[in-house]
Amino acid sequence: MRWTIKPKPTEEAIQQLSHELNVDPLVSHLLIQRGITNYGEAKHFFRPKLSHLHDPFLMKDMDKAVARIELAMANQENILVYGDYDVDGTTAVALMNSFLLESYPNVATYIPDRYLEGYGVSLQGIDFAEDNDISLIIALDCGVKAIEQVQYAKEKGIDFIICDHHRPGNSLPDAIAILDPKQDDCNYPYKELCGCGVGFKLIQALGSRQGKTVEDLIPYLDLAATAIAADIVQITGENRVLAHFGLQVINSNPRMGIKAIIDQVRKTTLTITDVVFIIAPRINAAGRMKHGQHAVELLTETDFNIAQKFAGEIESFNTERRSLDQEITEEALLQIQENAEENRFTSVVYNENWHKGVIGIVASRLTETYYRPTLVFTKSGDKLAASARSVKGFDIYNALEGCVDCLEQFGGHKYAAGLTLLEEKYPTFKDRFEKVVAESIDPAMLNPELSIDAMIELGDISPKLMRILKQFAPFGPGNMTPVFMAEGIQDTGYAKGVGEGEKHLKASLTQNDSPPIGAIGFNLGNKLNQIKDKKPFDAVFSLDENEWNGTVSLQLKLRDIR
Repeated sequence: MRWTIKPKPTEEAIQQLSHELNVDPLVSHLLIQRGITNYGEAKHFFRPKLSHLHDPFLMKDMDKAVARIELAMANQENILVYGDYDVDGTTAVALMNSFLLESYPNVATYIPDRYLEGYGVSLQGIDFAEDNDISLIIALDCGVKAIEQVQYAKEKGIDFIICDHHRPGNSLPDAIAILDPKQDDCNYPYKELCGCGVGFKLIQALGSRQGKTVEDLIPYLDLAATAIAADIVQITGENRVLAHFGLQVINSNPRMGIKAIIDQVRKTTLTITDVVFIIAPRINAAGRMKHGQHAVELLTETDFNIAQKFAGEIESFNTERRSLDQEITEEALLQIQENAEENRFTSVVYNENWHKGVIGIVASRLTETYYRPTLVFTKSGDKLAASARSVKGFDIYNALEGCVDCLEQFGGHKYAAGLTLLEEKYPTFKDRFEKVVAESIDPAMLNPELSIDAMIELGDISPKLMRILKQFAPFGPGNMTPVFMAEGIQDTGYAKGVGEGEKHLKASLTQNDSPPIGAIGFNLGNKLNQIKDKKPFDAVFSLDENEWNGTVSLQLKLRDIR
């Protein structure tokens, strides 16, 4: 683990912002690192407002999309809301479907089968539309590369509106409208929306034509926040606003499906991290283990008793998913060892019997173990399908472009992608991918980086600082939880291993005779000997609150020590 300290802003900039905001220089330091340099930007950051959202009509083709949907409603056409089977896709479908049904009855939903149809727009989905006399498909979280499928639909007299956030290819589908801020000629001011976020912009535009304000759309923000959290997009700009207000909805008045999930885990207040680890995996489990349509049914259900029944089914899918991903991860790690591939630049593994629904999770687990670009393959019909995961700083999408002649299709972004290839191409691809990565990756990227915001003295940690840091939330890419480093710390003689197998570390720490502060280090139990007997050490940590018997105290959440 390499520790890197982010560049410190100039003293002049820190002092100027401190004076302007009347805050501690440390707070100014952290704000400047997040691109916040003046009072106006700080006000936007600490006090998000729905009025900070951009005009949806700034997005390329938004006027065409709205006009086509209004025409469909005027002509009593049947509309199909189509989305991918992951959290971003299913929340986007639930959002669009719920909104349209408020004022128009002829709406159906479609989620492709992960195993029979695969990712994105499928020909089977278009056949379903034709069989049901549907003349307009709104595709969410997919479609920007579906050139042949949109053409196939056009020949059947079916129009497409595409709401996507993935990188477009060199040519675009012949759709009525393509809403994707990542198009080169789209001047929309914020480029990092997820698929559900693009869907929200479309209902914002449609709503404005019906006299609705953005405040009227607040009930949909629990879905937007869930998608933002699950899709690991930047929590900056518009995403920060949507996540901020979406979390308020999740914690005060969520839709019945989300309420049913929260009721099962018995947690009172959820953070964005809870959404990532509690709500998202359960929604995802439907598409992984059974069918994504189950997630849409849960998220659109208005009767709480029925929602509870759906949530119970999804909980059982999630339990099954957990045991499968553990089993397959162990098999994959064994395969790497048996093939003596521990020292390669990449991890590429394949077993035709692995469950396609969990290979993405397994790829993430392998990345945690070996920390290098990783692909996990399984059999999917007459082809092989893989999930790809990367390491910080390395663009796996570009690496796959370097292997494009081996692939049938691929899509995704810098850190995660999906692909298919013919089985006979697997050995060639595996060698090529290793070669492309070996030639293009900076070897430093293969050593996990612990990025530190600032040096701090333990004596400077206070409840007031914690109160301000809590206002930095919601956290995520582009605005991670502040991480600090302190030098020459000592344990007060309390340090011990805790938890199963004593794999966690609990301590009470001091520095230069400062008052002791509690600390917990998850999975750091093996470092106990480094700090026992009051040996001085350096530590990297974030600040946390520990609640015990109704008393809340500050504690350090240790990331690493040396």
